[in-house]
Amino acid sequence: MSEFRTYDESDAPEAARPMLTAAKKRMGFVTTLNGVMAESPELLAGYNALAEQFGRSSLPAAAKQVVLITASVANGCEYCVAAHSTLALRARVPAEVVEALRAGRPLADEALEAVRRLTQAVVAQRGWVAEAEIEAFLAAGHTRRHVLDIVLGVGMKTLSNYTNHIASTPLDPAWADQAWTREQATDDRHPDAVCTASSSAGS
Repeated sequence: MSEFRTYDESDAPEAARPMLTAAKKRMGFVTTLNGVMAESPELLAGYNALAEQFGRSSLPAAAKQVVLITASVANGCEYCVAAHSTLALRARVPAEVVEALRAGRPLADEALEAVRRLTQAVVAQRGWVAEAEIEAFLAAGHTRRHVLDIVLGVGMKTLSNYTNHIASTPLDPAWADQAWTREQATDDRHPDAVCTASSSAGS
């Protein structure tokens, strides 16, 4: 099995060191995700840039957390689900919302549930989302800009989720209380997702 090194700000490739130093100032520690990404300073820079832009996006704060956790659950990323669950709770997202997201269950809040469903559809259907899904999302009070903001968040999580899959990134102690395994999520994706994706791709 290939082993990937986890760097810190003192021993990372030189181009990555300023980014790790900045992350340590921001978070209080260098996450193992950042430490693994530092092997490729370009990947780390790209992830940081997407994270910054997603943070600036027009989605409400709670909706952003829904996107990050939902995409990570859909991709089966144990590291990112634990990390974003912790951060969501710190951001005062209700515990019952975080619990439902981790389990892949629908949310009681209609607007947040629309975000969860569309995020899940974007991941599961590789972007070939049925028009009915978009219309349902808009009917829940969201905008077309929000649709594209979700694409941005999914892109951000694709970088980190896939990195963690490949590198088996060790979980930081800071996220340990929210440790998660793929077995904890139910598969709540639409049963016709594959058919919808196939028909959309061929049209």
